[in-house]
Amino acid sequence: MQVLSLREREHIEYSLRVKRSQRAIAAQLQRDPSVIRREITRNVVGGKRYVAVIAQRLADQRARITNHRKLDHDDVLRTYVTDRLTEGWSPQRIAGRLMEHPPPELQGKKLCMETVYQWIYAGEGRFGGWYEHLRRQQPKRRKRQGRKPKKTIILERKSIHDRPPEILERTRIGDWESDLIVFPKQPQALSVQWERTLRLVRIHRVANHTALENERAITESIDSLPTPLWKTITFDNGSENVCHRSIRDQFTIDTFFCDPYASWQKGGVEHVNGEIRWFLPRTAELATVSDDELEAIQEHLNNLPRKVLGYRTPNEALAEVIHGGVGH
Repeated sequence: MQVLSLREREHIEYSLRVKRSQRAIAAQLQRDPSVIRREITRNVVGGKRYVAVIAQRLADQRARITNHRKLDHDDVLRTYVTDRLTEGWSPQRIAGRLMEHPPPELQGKKLCMETVYQWIYAGEGRFGGWYEHLRRQQPKRRKRQGRKPKKTIILERKSIHDRPPEILERTRIGDWESDLIVFPKQPQALSVQWERTLRLVRIHRVANHTALENERAITESIDSLPTPLWKTITFDNGSENVCHRSIRDQFTIDTFFCDPYASWQKGGVEHVNGEIRWFLPRTAELATVSDDELEAIQEHLNNLPRKVLGYRTPNEALAEVIHGGVGH
């Protein structure tokens, strides 16, 4: 067994004390210990001890000759970004809204979504855990054979392939998609309707998964808007949609259905379902969620800037349509 010299033992003991000190400093500053180590390594001159005054002078010199992230240094802009992240906005929405409709205090300031991502993952934002406010996809997809196929007979069903071309081209307003969000082992569910052009969403609670309850929810959605804003509704082939004829005949709305096991053909409402899941995951107890909370989620989505709308919100786009004479 090799015996260490006194000098070697002193060096090891000194290194251990330094590491313990670095860990203590990191814990107090809520930083990773590697950040403290890099700070010391970067600012020690000539192998001497770390001196804060010298380190600050060196940092100031580097700041004058290197680029830095604007969100690390612009308090007003950073507050705008963090407030929007807290509200569930994506970096793209934040940057687009700032460009198209900036608030008075941020007139003339620009930001790209990559700047926001870089601040969240590589800038000071990484210490605040802001990545947790981003809407991420599920880590893995549902297994191919995860669902058992169900056969549902829907009378007078019209295929999605028979829809008028203007629906696909989104050249008019009033074409909707509908879906049901279910929660495992819970009788209650959410009936969701989404307009393809305005990106407007309506959310209603249903007591169960029956067609009668779904029809009631869709009727409430239709009654919430002027009649001309409802021309068609596209469904999947779930049993909750067998009462489509009642909606069609009562409100003169054409109804269409996706191909079997192809709910992705109404991808707009499926995407909105994912946004709703951000607030209400599959494990949520829907019975404990109030109607006011559901309405708040609905209006949050309707007040999110959408790139396709020139970073206006669906509610802003709806107001322009109504003021333009629709429904009068």
